[in-house]
Amino acid sequence: MEEFLAESKSKMQKTLESFQNNLSKIRTGRANTSLLDHISIDYYGTLTPLSQVASVNVADSSTLTIQPYEKNFSDAIEKTIRESDLGLNPVGVGNLIRVPMPPLTEERRKDLIKVVKSEGENSKVSIRNIRRDSNDELKKLTKNKEISEDDERKLQDLVQKDTDFFISEIDKLISIKEKDLLTI
Repeated sequence: MEEFLAESKSKMQKTLESFQNNLSKIRTGRANTSLLDHISIDYYGTLTPLSQVASVNVADSSTLTIQPYEKNFSDAIEKTIRESDLGLNPVGVGNLIRVPMPPLTEERRKDLIKVVKSEGENSKVSIRNIRRDSNDELKKLTKNKEISEDDERKLQDLVQKDTDFFISEIDKLISIKEKDLLTI
């Protein structure tokens, strides 16, 4: 039974971590190296994460700096960032690339809040689906007389507590990100 609960909780935890990862990609007007985590560069014919071909740092609150490990990749890195969906315009200065963060307009902030809430709702649905699947599995176990009805109810209550916990965590993350986006 504990193994069953651990598996359910593990799936919910992975959903929460995925949501946190998605939130880190939504920019808030401040420079953050995680913005470029999903950028991959064509490195000798292989798509390679930017962090493996260059050093990415925060110069100040509105600028990222990228130091390629090999000078001949500066142009490819600039081009890839410029063509990404991030709306950034990198500038090469010698062998250093500066990526200024444009200020967010109020309309863009509201759009980003909608995106955050949508991502949060998708994660909540995913957690509820995990709960449903767990409860269905418990019903099968009870039907096959592998566990008693009392055990089924206890386990369903524990799965529900986990569900409530993870949904409240997602709500907290949404709230924090919303405040972050509204802060100028």
